[in-house]
Amino acid sequence: MPIPAVLPVPYPPNANRNKQSVEVPGTKKPGQTAAFPFVSLSSPDAFVNVVELFDSGRQRVDGKHPMLGWRPVVSQNPLKYADHYEWLSWDTVDMRRRQVGSALHKLFADGVVGGGPLRTVGIYSGNCPAWQVVDLATHAYEIVSVTLYDTLGKDTVGNINHTEMSVIFVANHHVASVLKLSSKIPTLKMIIAMDQLPTESKTILTAWGEQVGIKVTDIVELEEIGKANLREPIYPSSDAVITICYTSGTTGNPKGVVMTHGNLANAVHAQMYGIDITELPVSIAFLPLAHCYGRMIELSIIGRGGSIGYWSGDPLRLLEDMQILKPNMMPAVPRILNRIYQAGMAAAELPGVKGALFRHALSVKLDRLHNTGVSTHAIWDRIVFKKVQAVLGGNVQLVSTGSAPMSPAAIDFLKVALASEVVEGKAIRAEGVTYYTTDFMHGPLSQGAIFLVWVFGLHTYTDFSIIRYGSTENIGTATRVWFNDVASAGTVGAPQVNTELKLVDVPAMGYTSEDKPHPRGEICIRGDHCFAQYYKDEANTKATIDEDGWQHSGDVGLIDESGRLKIIDRVKNIMKLSQGEYVALERVESLYSACPVVAQLYVHGDSLQSYLLGLVIPDPVQLAAIASRVWGTHVSDKDTVALDRAIQDPKVYGAILDALNKQARLVGLQGFETIKRIHLSNELLTVENGCMTPTLKLKRKDVYSKFKKELDALYALPEPSSKAVKL
Repeated sequence: MPIPAVLPVPYPPNANRNKQSVEVPGTKKPGQTAAFPFVSLSSPDAFVNVVELFDSGRQRVDGKHPMLGWRPVVSQNPLKYADHYEWLSWDTVDMRRRQVGSALHKLFADGVVGGGPLRTVGIYSGNCPAWQVVDLATHAYEIVSVTLYDTLGKDTVGNINHTEMSVIFVANHHVASVLKLSSKIPTLKMIIAMDQLPTESKTILTAWGEQVGIKVTDIVELEEIGKANLREPIYPSSDAVITICYTSGTTGNPKGVVMTHGNLANAVHAQMYGIDITELPVSIAFLPLAHCYGRMIELSIIGRGGSIGYWSGDPLRLLEDMQILKPNMMPAVPRILNRIYQAGMAAAELPGVKGALFRHALSVKLDRLHNTGVSTHAIWDRIVFKKVQAVLGGNVQLVSTGSAPMSPAAIDFLKVALASEVVEGKAIRAEGVTYYTTDFMHGPLSQGAIFLVWVFGLHTYTDFSIIRYGSTENIGTATRVWFNDVASAGTVGAPQVNTELKLVDVPAMGYTSEDKPHPRGEICIRGDHCFAQYYKDEANTKATIDEDGWQHSGDVGLIDESGRLKIIDRVKNIMKLSQGEYVALERVESLYSACPVVAQLYVHGDSLQSYLLGLVIPDPVQLAAIASRVWGTHVSDKDTVALDRAIQDPKVYGAILDALNKQARLVGLQGFETIKRIHLSNELLTVENGCMTPTLKLKRKDVYSKFKKELDALYALPEPSSKAVKL
């Protein structure tokens, strides 16, 4: 099989940033268009299955090169991790994936497991080397992995039964939990612990399994079966199913996205375009591998022969993990970067010399960015941000992020804070014209660049950042901002090299492909990376993919004069107020969330009402500062009793309302888009309380249900004044 000789693929130096996508001649038709992506499964040197990605990486490094690493536990009570990483080499991972894959192949062939329409194998665990070993094994032996979020608990039942799963790999601490659910998962025949089970625990769990008709074993025993029955890896066709990956379920039950080897291989191949870092990647892995974004990032590293160090699983230890690992790559999500922006804005308001110095440094760098496109500064990068480098280990060159758009102000702040580029992308749909990327731009990396994380005095370091956006349905691959594109703030960039894009009219919202000066509409994408079906869900499949294979995203965008996309609205999660105005709730939340006082925000609307409500969870540091100022005495952000009293104080919530109103004016929200009444709470919205998905997106229906009493009470009050008020 062909293996691309040069990875990653840099942009050509003569790429024209003023023409980042072009209309395909003759494709403009009512309701549909047609075009062809730049990189497809039939392109020269294209990966056509994911097994080739592994081969590509292995051929680029010595077999003893470290591949998958972890920090060993040296004490359970108290919990303590080693101050170093231990590693599985590329040769060891290759051997283990063959053993695991061969064992699974034999179990299915002998009828020990199986029975459903697909040979599905579940993975129910947090990130760890064994997770990746198991997934690589399924790739190489035509087995379909079904990824389950580590936080699902009893909700795993639905996904197990939906895919008629007969065997599941689980974290050791989940074995008993799954056995408790045995009566509800009749297809399950085998549980395999991801790590070796202690002898006493294995004896108890095995006996329990025998009582409920489920065999319990561990990965060590499974690998012995594989070692005795070794088979060579299989290279599946591009249309062979590789995995079923569930959506986050923000608007209802999660849907099982059926991905093929071709889908995943094409998406990963496209992500390797436009990266100009030639050294072998070393990445920290903390984004959940159950989500396609985390898997896509790790496969991109594997395809280049890189090393992946898994975090210890504790957010409080993430920085410690990175300081020990010293990665040169860090995947992130916009929620993290938005928090950095909020904290930076808070730092700019600090009193005294520190605040003044920060404001001046930020102003100088923003002016330079806007006038010249240069994000570095020899003096201020050294004086203001000199403590940055050590926090993330000192070697980070690339921060990659995706899943949602960011505000222009946040993007510009991050460009100068990172002393580098912030590149954003998003998957979208609309009617009229198809666009695809035809030119690419190569920009030199910033040397000694700085990524300021102005959160509680912490700092970090990096060279540049790629902000991506995509969805599970397109493997997180749709559009991306070009490096060194000064005018890109507020846009989500041009289509990636494998992506076709078109805009579709949305008459009810007044968007059309004929709008001037820029065509507008709902965004559709198509390409070899886009999925073809939801598993056993024909209705939702037809609602998402049209007869020409276009994936409808529900986002509304425009295409600017340089061929970049800008997200301007949302078809889904919009509602109409009683006076007839349409409001995109997620957009309003995104714009308000840049306010430093906001830790979390949920915007609620009712079509029988003329205004919006807000549920605000204040940032504890900001809330403590406001309370201290109002009460004239110091309040600690750790004093939960005082913070709970603060949100009941009219003067405190008045200050919070003032901050929200200031933010609304700053971002240009129209009157009907502003929040008129709010409810304050110090209870975070979490996965555990059912208000967020495992990918940290709001579950709107569940948030409303939880706070229904408080929000309905706000609507029961008389019509509000122009200023927001609180019950």
